[in-house]
Amino acid sequence: MQKIKCILSYDGTGFSGFQIQPGKRTVQGELEKALAKIHKGQHIRIQASGRTDTGVHAIGQTIHFESPYTLPVYNWGRALNTLMPADLYITGVQKVPDAFHVRYDAIEKEYRYVVWNERETDVFKRNYAYQFRYPLDIAAIKEACTYFEGTHDFTTFSSAKATIKGSKERTLYEVTCKQSGQEITFTFQGSGFLYNMVRIIVGVLLDVGRGKRKPSDITALMEKKDRRLVGETVPPQGLYLWNVKYEEY
Repeated sequence: MQKIKCILSYDGTGFSGFQIQPGKRTVQGELEKALAKIHKGQHIRIQASGRTDTGVHAIGQTIHFESPYTLPVYNWGRALNTLMPADLYITGVQKVPDAFHVRYDAIEKEYRYVVWNERETDVFKRNYAYQFRYPLDIAAIKEACTYFEGTHDFTTFSSAKATIKGSKERTLYEVTCKQSGQEITFTFQGSGFLYNMVRIIVGVLLDVGRGKRKPSDITALMEKKDRRLVGETVPPQGLYLWNVKYEEY
C-alpha cells in the first residue's frame, strides 16, 4: 500500500466547493472520479488539508490518498493530470510515510485575499478578485493588520454557522496588506483558520480603510467574542488557499 501526497491548484469558479456533494461538481468529486478510473472502478477516498467553499481558489491545496498500486511517484502526477478537467491540476506529488496525515500534520497555512480597488467594473477580474469601489487608507489597514498577529480567540471573526467544537484560539504569524496599482493583496499565515475567518477579517480591514473603524478597535472586537459586531463576510472569489507547510520527513 502506497500513501501519496499531492499538491494541487484549482480555479474555484466552476466548483461547488471542495467537499463532495451529491449532484454537484466538487474538487473532491473530480479527484475521486479520476482515482476510480485509475483503480478500475475501486473507490479511493482522499483526505485534504482543509475544505474550500464555492468560488474559492487554491494555488497550493494538499491531499493524500492510499493506493494498493506501487507506481513511480512521477507517474501518479502524469496519470491524474491526464484525467483532470481544465480547471484542476496536480502540481506536485510525493510518497509519504504511513503515519502522515495531510490535515493533522500541517504546521502552517497561508491564505491570500485579492481586492480590486477600482470604481469601474473589470469583467475579467470578477471571478478572481473582490471589486471594492471605495477609496481606502492603506496605511490604516496596515496598522490594523498588526492587531491580528499573535495568538487570539477569533470567535468574533468566525462564521456563526461554524460547527467546530472547542477552542477558537488560533495563532497568526503574519498578516500583511500590499498594494500594487489598483490590486490589494492581503496575506494571512497561521497555524490554522476558523470557518470564514479570513473573509470576515478582510471585511473588517476594509471598514478600517474606509474610516468606519479605527485600527485599535480590533482588540475590543476580539475581547467581546461576538460575530454580530462585525459586518458581512466578503465574497469567496477573492480568496486563495496559497500554501500548506509540513515538517520535513
